[in-house]
This record gives sequence, structure tokens and C-alpha cells, in this order.
Amino acid sequence: MAAKTVAEAGLRVCLIDRKMEEEIGDKVCGDAIGKHHFDALGLDYPKGEELERRIEGINFYSPNMEEVFHVKGPGIYGFIVNRRLFGQRLLRDAVSAGSTLLDPVQALEPIIKDGYVIGVSARELKTEKKIALGGKVVVEASGFSAILRKNLPPEFGIDANVKGEDVVVCYREIRKLEEDVAEPDFLEIYLNQKVTPEGYCWVFPEGEKKVNVGLGVGMFNNFPNPKRQLYNFVLSKPLFEGSTLMDGGGGHVPTRRSLDCMTANGIIIVGDAACQANPIHGGGIGPSMIGGVHAGETIIEALEKGDVSQEALWPYNIKYIESYGNKQAGLDVFRLFLQGLGDNDLNYGMKYRLITEDDLLKASMGEEVRLNITEKTHRVFRGLRKLSLLKELRHAASLMEKVKAWYLNYPSSPKEFGEWKIGTQMLFKEAELKFKQKQKVIEAKIM
Repeated sequence: MAAKTVAEAGLRVCLIDRKMEEEIGDKVCGDAIGKHHFDALGLDYPKGEELERRIEGINFYSPNMEEVFHVKGPGIYGFIVNRRLFGQRLLRDAVSAGSTLLDPVQALEPIIKDGYVIGVSARELKTEKKIALGGKVVVEASGFSAILRKNLPPEFGIDANVKGEDVVVCYREIRKLEEDVAEPDFLEIYLNQKVTPEGYCWVFPEGEKKVNVGLGVGMFNNFPNPKRQLYNFVLSKPLFEGSTLMDGGGGHVPTRRSLDCMTANGIIIVGDAACQANPIHGGGIGPSMIGGVHAGETIIEALEKGDVSQEALWPYNIKYIESYGNKQAGLDVFRLFLQGLGDNDLNYGMKYRLITEDDLLKASMGEEVRLNITEKTHRVFRGLRKLSLLKELRHAASLMEKVKAWYLNYPSSPKEFGEWKIGTQMLFKEAELKFKQKQKVIEAKIM
């Protein structure tokens, strides 16, 4: 999306990918994208072989399987795509707009001169030949590996590493079932801290009796192997009896708010390298495309001015935070709250609707989880046996609102960033102190 946006403005763009051209887009993924992302970006909806299934809603299952939340709404409607064909479509758009594709070429490290990123050192994988590629701006889009970001000097002011506790390790398979699922237009998400600590299991229906089934677990110390968990606790279910494995694989997803700063002199960071996935469900295609477009727009403006300093590229941070990053920050608080809940809390909260379908819908969209006075009263009576859980929910809702407001006051220039980041760290320290202690107890029980 970044390459397409910049190329459409008539600027020279080089797009490199470590995969062969025909394999670009083929990656381990949940394959789900909300319709609202296509609307916001002006993209045509998937169709034909690119479209696997239209999605109407999500079913959330409690750990004891006794409660099911049926969540529907404009923010949930969307599509299951053929990930390779969708990626190929975006690639064709970028190349058709004028981008030059080099494949298979692997980025190795940024080239830095006089405090600016001026290109990348790379390797042509067919010949093993090392090459240097120069550019006025480099877009770091190497995913979770973040090979360029991790090799930036500390004085650039960009966080090099992401904490393991902010990462989910996933394994998923595409399986052909004997029979179709009961509700093929609904995604299924299963919550269970014993099976998927700090994560969840999913069953996403695709076309022709296929399902995308997988799970993710938090990357804390001694985390369980996600493939083993999938085979022991999910694929052993009657639904998968006689099913056929079509594809499988694993990966890492950064499930936290976006990086506080995603620009430096001559470089912009997008996608998983910038932690742009949704902290609650890990969906990253939509927000990454948003990041790509904002990156492209910012680069065009900077080059028109002949200035690619961090100051000139700073509007990218502002655009992304305003359009999606502030929601991610609020959801990061909600993630910490949810990770601090044990299975008993989740069972109780879902049974007595301390957390409702509407809460989940709002939270998934990054909206404020607000309770009116009448609803508060009802919840207090329903939550008498779990007053601590109710208090934590209210605290999480309040802190989400505070964090979103803080992010909407994102600094207008790098000069104000240091003070803003200190305030951000204090807010999330408060959230971690409030919810993380309980989480550590849960993890100890699991191990």
C-alpha cells in the first residue's frame, strides 16, 4: 500500500521481497479482514477466488463452553480472503502504479550516513550476491522480524525490541472437514487460559468445507507449544474427525499498541514491524494497510518539500495515531485486563453479563466501554459475588478512556515527544500494576 501510494504520485519506488513474486502474499494468517477497512481505504471488496467467505459475526465461547456471545455489528462484518491471492492483488496494484519489484531479495540492515537512513544492504537470494539499494526514504515493512528497526542506533529514538509478554506465538492449519460448520458465516473464538494462556483459539470457516483453525499463546517464560496445544485440545474434537490437512504453519504476532515513534531521519516503519496489529484479536491486515497509505502520503509530502528528516516525516505518526493508533492504545489496556482474568472469572463474567456482547463489539473497534447509570446498577447486583472483577472492569474502562485521550494529544513534533513518552509509560505502568499481578498468578498455575 505504501509503494502503490507513492508510485501513483509519479515517484520512483523500489519494492523488495524475500519471496518469489508468485509467492508474495502466501503467509500464515487468520485471513479475516473487516469490511470497514476496505471502505476506509477505497479498496474493492474481495471477489471470485480471492473471497473465501463473507463474515456476519463472531461467536465467543466461555472456557467452560456454557456461555456463547453472538457479536454482530458494522465493525464485525467482513471477509475471509485467500491470503495469497489478496496479497497478489495488492502487489499487482503497486507494480501497475509504477513500483519496481526486486525478488527474491532479503533486506539485511539499514545503510546510515550522517544520521540518516539512505538505503538498505540486501542479498539477492538466487545468487547470494550482496547489493546496496539507495533511496531518499526507506519504508521498514519486514514484519515481526523487524530487521531494519532492530539495527537502528539508539539515538534514532525508536524502540528496537518488543517485550516477549507483548507477543503471541501462533500455529494454524487449513483443514478440509467432512461436514461444514454449523454457522459458516460466523467466526468462532474460544477463550481458555489453561489451553491458550494470554491468547485464544479460533475456527474461521472458509469455502468448500475448509476452516482456518489455530491458536495463539502469550510468549511468557516456558509458554506451551501452540502446535501441541492445537493437536491435544482442538483437533481432537469431533468436528475435525476425518479432516484433511491442507496447509499448516506458525508465526509471531506483536499484540500491543503501536510503537510510540515510527519515524526517524529517512525511515518510516509500518505493519508488524511497527506493532500495528489489533491488541485484542491480533488482526493486522487492515491496520497495516492504513499504515501503508499514511506512510505513502507522508513520503510524498516530505519529498515535495525536499526534506526527509524525522521532523518532516513526523506527520505519519500523527496520522496513524489519529486514525487507528489511539484505538490500539485503548485496546492494549483492555488486553492487559483480559489477560489478568482466570477461567473462573471469564465464566462468571460471561454468565452474568459483567462483560456484554456490546462491550466486546465496542472494544473490538477501540471504542469506549461506557456503562450508563442503570446498567451500572444492574451489574453491581449481578456481580455481588465478584465485586473485585466488577471494580477491575470499571477501572479498565476508565483507564482505556484516559489512554485514548492521551494518545489524541500526540505531540505535533519530535521536540515534545520525550515528555509525552514519559506520560505514556506512566499510564501503562499503572495498567500493568493493576492487572499484571493477577496474570502472574494465572501463569504460575498453568506452568
